[in-house]
Amino acid sequence: MDASNETTERTDLQRPLVDQKPPSDVGLESVLTESSLPYRRRVYLGACIEMKLLFRLALPAILVYIVNSGMSISARIFAGHLGGKELAAASIGNSCFSLVYGLMLGMGSAVETLCGQACGAHRYDMLGIYLQRATIVLALVGLPMTLLYTFSYPILVLLGEPKTVSYMGSLYIAGLIPQIFAYAINFTAQKFLQAQSVVTPSAYISAAALLLQISLTYITVYVMGLGLMGIAYVLTISWWVIVGAQTLYITKSQRFRHTWTGLSWRSFQGLWSFFKLSAGSAVMICLEMWYSQILVLLAGLLKDPALSLDSLSICMSISALSFMVSVGFNAAASVRTSNELGAANPKSALFSTWTATLVSFIISVVEALAVMAARDYISYVFTSDAEVAKAVSDLCPFLAVTIILNGVQPVLSGVAVGCGWQAFVAYVNVGCYYIVGIPVGCILGFTFDFQAKGIWTGMIGGTLMQTLILLYVTYRTDWDKEVEKARKRLEMWDDKKEPLQN
Repeated sequence: MDASNETTERTDLQRPLVDQKPPSDVGLESVLTESSLPYRRRVYLGACIEMKLLFRLALPAILVYIVNSGMSISARIFAGHLGGKELAAASIGNSCFSLVYGLMLGMGSAVETLCGQACGAHRYDMLGIYLQRATIVLALVGLPMTLLYTFSYPILVLLGEPKTVSYMGSLYIAGLIPQIFAYAINFTAQKFLQAQSVVTPSAYISAAALLLQISLTYITVYVMGLGLMGIAYVLTISWWVIVGAQTLYITKSQRFRHTWTGLSWRSFQGLWSFFKLSAGSAVMICLEMWYSQILVLLAGLLKDPALSLDSLSICMSISALSFMVSVGFNAAASVRTSNELGAANPKSALFSTWTATLVSFIISVVEALAVMAARDYISYVFTSDAEVAKAVSDLCPFLAVTIILNGVQPVLSGVAVGCGWQAFVAYVNVGCYYIVGIPVGCILGFTFDFQAKGIWTGMIGGTLMQTLILLYVTYRTDWDKEVEKARKRLEMWDDKKEPLQN
């Protein structure tokens, strides 16, 4: 080797990695720890890398969650054009059914943490075991839920809801009961795919199911004349179409030959331990989802329950649609955080957390401004009632604030899932939502007679408190310790033991 070539080779070896490769080909941790680069340059290059990874995960996940939420919203739209009582019945039915939705989604999120850890440890065979075990546990949990919804009419009446709305809502709920077990399979499969950064196929499947649902609902309502029950039946069928397509994709695709090795008796082992592990995740998610649905239930106790239910359910539908965008970033943040912690990259985990939070916040501000600009017209998508439209317009400022808060809080919850903080967040949710938010809302709404605005003000207060606590905890997190916790879990796998969260 001549002197000039030797000098060139030595220079290439000494040159920083980020100068030799484009940002997309360089690891995030190597960029953030490159001391030869100015701080601003590191942040810029890190943002280029993280934004590409983040949106690759978040955008398909957002589409999945929007479509899933859109299925419920489209059902309300069809019910709203049948009549005010039908809209109120579908709204209260969907609100009550969110109990099982939140429960199944929450318990399924434990799969996301464990499958993410298994991917990081290259224990790919465990992903399929976790998927089966979670599905069994969720299906067993669904059995008592069917009994609860079978007797939904007396329960709604006992809660003080109007008898006519309760009766129609109970019929609507009866048509959704088979959907419980579709949730049990769908959410575990969804988390199984997300942990492997496979989200686009689920988006295609969900989009196709939404189109099918809209088409079939139109036929059952306007051609066959099945009314509210037809809407419920089609919604249930659509969810089972999603389940069937996802199951075929996972079991037949060669893409998962290492993570899905077929049915195994090992999935029946440790069901109780897995249930306890899932319970923390379920409590965390359920407390968040039920919080907004309680607002709808409380509206049924106000002076004009039909108007309050209709206006609040429309606002909640819009909020839920916006919330799905943040939930997409929640999923992306969870995957990115767990992956980086598993790879022993504390700076990358920190950077991923704040990047996802900032991006979601900016998007939520844009959404809130759009809602305020369309406040006088937005309700006509759901109903032609001018009185309801005016009530929705009056509530839009509260809706805008809620959308902005929901742009931050779900992302931080995703970070909590990635780190295994579900139990802590559950305690925070109980304190902020149910000790502060709901009591304050009831006092303002009923005692001070601010009606729906008072209830919603209390709810916003609880959400704001929770968001501030999560921001502080995330800011104070020692990411090196989080990496050490992840390493200890991986050592358990080396001993052929299954990982459990601390």
